[in-house]
Amino acid sequence: MNVAAHPLTAVDSALSPWWLRTVLIVMALGFVGLIAITSLAYRNAPPIPKQVLDAQGLLLFSGDEISEGQAIFLKYGLMNNGSIWGHGAYLGPDYSAEALHRIGEDTATTIAQQQYQQPLSALTPGQLAAVYAQTAVELKANHYDATSATLRLTQAETAAYHKQIAYWTEYFLNPERNGGLQRGLISDPTELQRFSAFVTWTAWASVTNRPDKNYSYTNNFPYDPSVGNTAVPGALLWSALSLIVLLAGIGIVLLMFGKFDYLGWISTGQHVHPHLLPGQASTGQLALVKFFVVVALLFLAQTLVGGATAHYRVDPGSFYGLELEAIFPSNLMRTWHLQLAVFWIATAFVAAALFLGRSLRNDEPRWFAGWVHLLFGAFVVVIGGSLLGEWAGISQMLGQWWFWLGNQGWEYLELGRLWQYLLIVGLLVWFTLLLKLVQPESLCEPVAKPLIRLFLLASLAIPLFYIPALFYGAKTNFTVVDTWRFWIIHLWVEGFFEFFATTLVALIFYQLGLTRLNVALRVIYLDAILYFAGGLIGTGHHWYFSGQSSINMAMSAMVSVLEVVPLTLLTLDAWDFVRTTRADCDVCGKSVAIPHKWTFYFLMAVGFWNFVGAGIFGFLINLPIVSYYEVGTQLTPNHGHAAMMGVFGMLALALMVFVLRQTSSDTRWVGIEKYVKLGFWGSNVGLALMLILSLFPGGVLQVWDVVQHGYWHARSLDYIGSERSRLIEWLRLPGDLVFILLGAVPLLTASIKGWLGVHRQLEQV
Repeated sequence: MNVAAHPLTAVDSALSPWWLRTVLIVMALGFVGLIAITSLAYRNAPPIPKQVLDAQGLLLFSGDEISEGQAIFLKYGLMNNGSIWGHGAYLGPDYSAEALHRIGEDTATTIAQQQYQQPLSALTPGQLAAVYAQTAVELKANHYDATSATLRLTQAETAAYHKQIAYWTEYFLNPERNGGLQRGLISDPTELQRFSAFVTWTAWASVTNRPDKNYSYTNNFPYDPSVGNTAVPGALLWSALSLIVLLAGIGIVLLMFGKFDYLGWISTGQHVHPHLLPGQASTGQLALVKFFVVVALLFLAQTLVGGATAHYRVDPGSFYGLELEAIFPSNLMRTWHLQLAVFWIATAFVAAALFLGRSLRNDEPRWFAGWVHLLFGAFVVVIGGSLLGEWAGISQMLGQWWFWLGNQGWEYLELGRLWQYLLIVGLLVWFTLLLKLVQPESLCEPVAKPLIRLFLLASLAIPLFYIPALFYGAKTNFTVVDTWRFWIIHLWVEGFFEFFATTLVALIFYQLGLTRLNVALRVIYLDAILYFAGGLIGTGHHWYFSGQSSINMAMSAMVSVLEVVPLTLLTLDAWDFVRTTRADCDVCGKSVAIPHKWTFYFLMAVGFWNFVGAGIFGFLINLPIVSYYEVGTQLTPNHGHAAMMGVFGMLALALMVFVLRQTSSDTRWVGIEKYVKLGFWGSNVGLALMLILSLFPGGVLQVWDVVQHGYWHARSLDYIGSERSRLIEWLRLPGDLVFILLGAVPLLTASIKGWLGVHRQLEQV
């Protein structure tokens, strides 16, 4: 059951202290840059005026009403319907882009009447060009007085603002025209006025030039040439220069791999036979299996909710004849889709870490099984409570408690603030359990202490780097919130979750006897150096157009391209993973009997999707000049599905299969393995079909529409509801069905069969 001594530990090549020093240097430099960018967000965020006046000096709306409008946007879950400055959902429009274009058209109409006494449709091309040029000049002029915190709108802008209220009132009435929101979602005149004030402010920040600059607070995003919004020169410059950094980074790392042949996962020249024997798990480890039943249930639920969310894009007014939006509107479905993904993946990581932590000990402490049960109950409460709270919050059942108990409204961080506190507490308890499990005096192999220390540090980073989710409220400036939000979405998930995942894989490989201790440490250090070199400051590639200045664009573009470098290296280890499942031992020549074939297959899938989803599709959209036209189009979920499901999802499934195999005898495993095999091929083939048939081609065509007609048009319901767009969306159905029926369902079956076998085993004890 426990790890046997590694036969070649004594001759393991020494590890230079510069590995750890380099990690610390890279992290220190990265955090200095990231904190500097974050602090600049407070200084450079678009100002919220205390009062907004019309041309005659009469009050139109106040800064408090703008903030209240943002809270209304969040309370009704509208960030999971549309987006602001490209960040949010893709079912509805980008509210800032739609408002900006309408303000531009209304302003142009007013100017045409003033100068030519004609509607826009009657003007000659020369007159039309002159009108739109004047419109751009008028909207680009910054009439904000920082001394009095007063913004004065022109006569044309004032008239456009009043039309906004009527437009959004109509928008919320009909689910067929708003992407499947509940019918008449917002009907209160005061809420509609404040919501209109908020989106008008986001449109103003999108087009009005920063003081003493020739670009807007959002670096001229969204693209809309009719109001003078075109890509800033820096977007092209920093994109071009970042390619040089990318090529240099790849060249240097490949040179290192060529010079030092010990940088891969798999150690050669030693006995490769498993030291963790299946079917010999302890009572506490057996108790962890029920976590993976929850993992599989949440995974299946996420796929079903995801299918419903996709259906809202092709037929928002009807779900096969049912008015689904009356009970489960599209914004709730997408909220659940995102939260379920985070929950099932995190649950798998938490349970697997405890399982591996226990395997490092000689014995099992008496408290372990009891705390496993307690932690399981806590996770069920937080997951179930937060999901129900999001439904109640979006359904407006919680009154003033919507932010604390229901749905905060911020994409990916929707769960109410109370549930966030409980989640952090639960993760800290989980870390404490890990810390107690691996006390030095209880280790079966004390020589592994350096690897265990890294494992604990990576585990501690999970609760610590979720804490920034508490740094803002419903009325905090949108730019500031988006900055902290991506500390979680990017830094927590793509940074420290990557680091944690690497240590988990290292522990598995080490305990299976596939890698020497220092080889595992070296890989962890190398991955940390490469991920943190690009991934810390590189977080800022999400902030190009959300109110940050050009300083962020320059720093983030030049650094974030390095995130691709470690992903290219995955191809170097790919054959090692394949060879390990079917090779002979280098020393004794006997067949390598690794009982974790399907764990390795899922790990191979992680490498493949990391390279394709995070590497190719991620790099495709991260350059500033590409992101300017692309952000918020279908190429974003194309990257998100391939990277989130393909990397973290497949890794979570690999950990689930590992635990199921470890807790099953050879006899029981025969009945489980066939479902695991089917689930592996179903999930991977289904995911590939989603991308190939729908998300990627749909994204390319949508970006093409942005370039042709402007961002507002490609995100409008006229485009999303077009015959071609809906056909491409329907083409996603085969992939969804394969993914659900041949992927998620068999894996749920495997987890239930594994748990039933464990349950019977525990009853016999």
